[in-house]
Amino acid sequence: MEDILIDYVTGKPVPNVGPEGSRQLFEKILVETKGFSKKEIRVDEPITVMFQNQTYESTLDLVVFCDERPFMAVRCIAGSLGSYEREILAGARLIYDHQIPFSVATNGKDALVRNVITGKPHGEGMDTVPTREWAKEQIKEMKKIPFPEGKKEREMILFRSYNMEKYENECDGLT
Repeated sequence: MEDILIDYVTGKPVPNVGPEGSRQLFEKILVETKGFSKKEIRVDEPITVMFQNQTYESTLDLVVFCDERPFMAVRCIAGSLGSYEREILAGARLIYDHQIPFSVATNGKDALVRNVITGKPHGEGMDTVPTREWAKEQIKEMKKIPFPEGKKEREMILFRSYNMEKYENECDGLT
């Protein structure tokens, strides 16, 4: 019998596999602790990148908006955060025509937050995940900055490599 959860943001049933429990916990934190509304959180936001002249389609776990602008891209993980931090950084740089300002890798208990534009760490721990109030202040000053064309191909390769590994690891045991 399959274990099913009700997604905190969408209200839809989802299989409780891989990092789904972490995602549900983090969605709840975003709304109840960080002050974002459910309407500001997109779940499984589609992303398409090119790899060797072929499209590669995937999703980012969460994209959090503030004042109708993407502010945070989130990758939810069941275990260690390390390698997934690079995947979500690449995804935040590539998903739209401009970079999402912050990326978060989280297991629902801990978080690694990066400034996407600079690539530098913003902080470690759940207390460093931006609140909506802080995001609202920051976004006023932020310009929409596209990722440099000359660096896109390398970033697409990184995203695809980490992302394919994610699906291989998370889908083990589903068959």
